[in-house]
Amino acid sequence: MRSPTTSRGSRIARASCGGIFDFEVKSHRLEEVSRALEDPKVWDDPQRAQDLGKEKKQLDSVVGKLTDVDTRLCDAEQLFDLARGEGDAATMRAIESDVQGIETVVADMEFRRMFSNPLDPNSAFVDVQAGSGGTEAQDWASMLLRMYLRYCERRGWRTEILEESPGEVAGIKSASFKVTGDYAYGYLRTETGVHRLVRKSPFDSNARRHTSFASVFVYPEVDDSIEVEINPADLRIDTYRASGAGGQHVNKTDSAVRITHLPTGIVVACQNERSQLRNRDTAMRILRARLFSVYERKQKEELAELTGEKKDSAFGSQIRTYTFHPYQIIKDHRTGVEVGKVDAVMDGEIDPFIEAYLAAGKPA
Repeated sequence: MRSPTTSRGSRIARASCGGIFDFEVKSHRLEEVSRALEDPKVWDDPQRAQDLGKEKKQLDSVVGKLTDVDTRLCDAEQLFDLARGEGDAATMRAIESDVQGIETVVADMEFRRMFSNPLDPNSAFVDVQAGSGGTEAQDWASMLLRMYLRYCERRGWRTEILEESPGEVAGIKSASFKVTGDYAYGYLRTETGVHRLVRKSPFDSNARRHTSFASVFVYPEVDDSIEVEINPADLRIDTYRASGAGGQHVNKTDSAVRITHLPTGIVVACQNERSQLRNRDTAMRILRARLFSVYERKQKEELAELTGEKKDSAFGSQIRTYTFHPYQIIKDHRTGVEVGKVDAVMDGEIDPFIEAYLAAGKPA
């Protein structure tokens, strides 16, 4: 086994990482932000305190990880020298495994540098909508919902189903859920678009091949620091009885809330809370996030027209085909990535598609 690093190599590696991630600058800024938050007067301006807290969390993520990497490299270097001198092969293998873990951490940090949207670190809302095709499409939508929930579980993110409309026979007509976790929006925004399924239908007595469609829309959670004007006169608010699980109170009262933004036609709903008021508050947060995303996309399209760089919008276009029959392969049409392990992908292993999209520098 080769040495994981030498003393000189270790210093060079740490200096290199520090330069790539602006360690000195971020470390200094972290000290400034921490001191500001320790001042009781900072809470005289709640918005500034909230912004500083958010900045501190992001700085901690970089500075803390780099500090941990530095410590682990030093420990591995010292332990390696001892193990080599004693000819301890077992310890050498353990060191090699630890260094590989360090490389994974650094690679993940380098990967995150590709996130270009300021909102990429935020949590996200995800909508899954069955396309035309009745039961086939609704079943496909439920399969996609499970795929994303499994993906989030693998990443250690917390998910919360906000609204789910079951299909008449199987599957779902639509579902909305919130994902809470670092860079949830940055990763999941790559999934916005139409997903196409080709398979032998389990609902067709003649076992014919069917093509089904479902759309996915991902938008970031936005905080109060981002202004989104919503005229109450533009809203139609309906209440209804929740159809999903949630206890006797939920199912026996009109606690679910649906809000329609009349100028854009955007409809959001929430039914997971017991209180109608809380469902309404959550629905309004979702509406703010969706409107912000729509306005941001519109601005980008207008800018592209002015600069002569108008391109087909990613939203609403077919981004990926999942073929289950007559052969098994999943192909992303934006990057050309193909994966033959269909069961693994449907169980949430969609990293190859997401990473390829981000590595290609695709727009947010």
